[in-house]
Formats: sequence, C-alpha cells, structure tokens
Amino acid sequence: MTSTTDAPPRLWSNRGYVLWLTSDTAKGLATSLFSFAIPLVALFITNDPAQAGIIGGIGMAVRLVITLFGGVFADRHDRVSMMLVGATAGVALGAAFMLLALTDALTFATLLVVEVLMAARAGAFEPASESALKEIVPDGVMGRAQAANQGRDAALQLAGGPLGGMLLAAGAWLIGLAMTVSYAVAAATAWWLKRMTGADAQASDLDDAAQGPASDASAARAERGMLREIREGFVWLFSRPDLGGVLLIITVINLGFNAASTSVVYALQQDGHSELTIGVISAAIGAVMLVGALVAPTLVPRVKAGTLTIVGLMTTTAGALVMSVVDTPLGVAIVFGAAVFLLPSLNAAMMGYFMVATPSRLLGRANSAAGVLGMGAMPLAPLIAGFGLAWVGRTPTILFCAALCAVALLLAVFNKPLRSLPAEAGWAAHAKQFEDAGATASVG
Repeated sequence: MTSTTDAPPRLWSNRGYVLWLTSDTAKGLATSLFSFAIPLVALFITNDPAQAGIIGGIGMAVRLVITLFGGVFADRHDRVSMMLVGATAGVALGAAFMLLALTDALTFATLLVVEVLMAARAGAFEPASESALKEIVPDGVMGRAQAANQGRDAALQLAGGPLGGMLLAAGAWLIGLAMTVSYAVAAATAWWLKRMTGADAQASDLDDAAQGPASDASAARAERGMLREIREGFVWLFSRPDLGGVLLIITVINLGFNAASTSVVYALQQDGHSELTIGVISAAIGAVMLVGALVAPTLVPRVKAGTLTIVGLMTTTAGALVMSVVDTPLGVAIVFGAAVFLLPSLNAAMMGYFMVATPSRLLGRANSAAGVLGMGAMPLAPLIAGFGLAWVGRTPTILFCAALCAVALLLAVFNKPLRSLPAEAGWAAHAKQFEDAGATASVG
C-alpha cells in the first residue's frame, strides 16, 4: 500500500478546485468588463470626472458595508450554494445593463443604480466564494492555489482590457451581453461543484446530528445578532499580531495606488485617448502581472512573505511617483508594469498565509473584516481622482497618491510582525503560535 503522507498534494488533480476556479474566473471576467466599462461610460455620458468619481465612490462604499454582512452569511450558510445564488444574480444584472444600453437609457442615475446593485451583489456573495476555497483546497497547496489565482487575475486583466475596449467601442450593450454569458458560466460550474460536494455536505450534517449537544452551538449562533457576529470577526483579527498589524498598511497602500491608477485612466480619457487605447494599456499591465504570477510559485516558497511585502511596496511607491511625470500611453504602460510586477507574489503570500491561519468557522467573517479594513478608504480613490483632476490637475493629484504609498511603505518597514512572516513552508507552524490568543478572543 502506497503511503500518501510522503507525496505532496497535487493542485490540478483536485477537480473541486478546477470547478471553483472556472466559476470564479467566469465571474471575474464579468466583473472585470463591468469595472472597465462603467467609469468610461460615465465619462462619455456626463463628460465630468467628478460625476464618474461619485458613481465609483458610492459603489465602493456600498460594497464595503454589504461585505460585512456577506461574511456572516458565508459562515452561516453553505458557501458553494451562495456562489450559485450570487452568479445567478449576476446574470440578471448583466441582462438589465444590456437592456438599458439597447434602449439608450444609460444616464448618470441609471449607471449609479446598476453600480450600486453590482456592488451589493459582490459584497453579499464574494466572501462565500473566497471562503469556499479553504473547504476545497488543503493547506499544503494553498500557496500554489493562491499563485494560480493571481495568474488567473492577471490573465483576466490581460484579456479584459482590450476585450472591454472592443466591446465598448461597438456598443455598451455588448458589455452587458458578455457579462450575462460569463455569469451564466459561473452559475453552471457552481451548480456542478455543488452537486459534486453535496454528498460531503450531507455527511457533515449527519455527523453534526449524531453529535447531539454539539449542534446546539450552531443553533445558539444562529440566534445571535449579525452585528455581534461581525464584531467577532474584527476582534479575532485584531487579537492576532501576525494579521491585525498589517491591516492599516493595506488600507493606505490600496487607497494610494488605486487613486493613482484611477487618476491615470481618467486623465487619459480626458486627453482624448480612445477606450481601445486604454484597454491596450490595461492589457500590457495584465501581461506584466501574468509574468509576475508565473514567477510567484518560485518566490513564495523561497522568500519570506514579509520581505516580499516590503519590496513590493517599494516598487509600487516608486511607480506611483514616476507616474506623476509620465503621460504618454507607452510610458504609462511601462511604469505601471514595473510597479505591479511583484504584486502577484505579494498577494499570493499574504492571502495564502491568511487562509492557512484562519479557522474555517470564522473565515467568512475574517475575510470580510480584512476586506473592509483593506478597502476601507478605497471609496475615496475615485473621488480623489475625479475631484483632484478637476481642481488641481494630473501631476499634483498623482503626487498626493504617491505620498500615500510612501506612508504605507514606512509603516511596513517599522512593522515587526509583518517583517517576520515566513515563506510558505513555515506558514502553518508560524500561525500555530498565535492560535491560543485568537481562540480566546473569538470565545470572548
């Protein structure tokens, strides 16, 4: 009999992960197309960067709030079932956007409504999709799974930019059609995954029933208020020195770099560059990120996660600073490419460690809490870009964004818990040191 303990688990032989990745990728393509199109459509309709910024800012704020409740839903309900419901809602919203475009009903008000509904869908169901991965992929391959996800994200950016540009040039309704089809694929594969995992879930339910008093814990938890469960996710995160200390850094860098990139996109459109040109730039950046994602499986097992984070922040800050004096499409593509090259490795390391360190019963709420804290200031990004360009112009706006990135870099350099995060092989042992503190906080 062959021992299974010596053989490392294989990621791509895991059919559940392949189905999850297919569903998540189809959904990601729909989201990428909508995210690319909505600010450009808003700019074409209103010819006002500030109004486009308002649409983006309100959408981000809505997603931020709904994400908190989405984390509770993910911990209360079957996560794969929620993936299916979320994808089905996406089909309806994609079809609605297509109909609005076909009937020339896209205005500032209707774009705002669609943006809010799309943001609410993402906030309610994305935590379940992200958390389902821990139930499908063992800890031993989590780093590789996250690196593969980063490669997928880069490929989506590579394809999403030019595809979105071509579709938008032909008509905004084609964006809606592509979204509808993509969400339909996501729903179909989530349904398949649900059927495949249904037997395991049924067995788990029978085990819970057989345990008797143990099932009382689930009933008691269901009776607790949602706000209390949301609070539990935040308390658990901040009780973990290995996780809580980096959240401020993530918040600041997300605000700085997203505001810089949004400012560049708005400025290119205002300078008269076509949506196809902007899409090609996005594709070039995606190509660099794809190369970075191919490198990530080599770096994550060998380089400390803390080191990857600090070096990644350095390149991002430098890129934002140089971007303030570069305004040609070619220059923008080169500088942005250099700035984002290490982001796939950084993200794979940080997200992989987070998934390993977080217990499954808390993963939905911890995911949403980390997401809210990481994105907490991001609704300000399109507002900074829109009003900054309107009031002070391109260069001062991007310099301000670069200064925010520099603040995040300094915070990281002086953050010992972040600097001590090990490479992939040490994640489980490193996380185990903090389990007692986290368990005490979640009980309390």
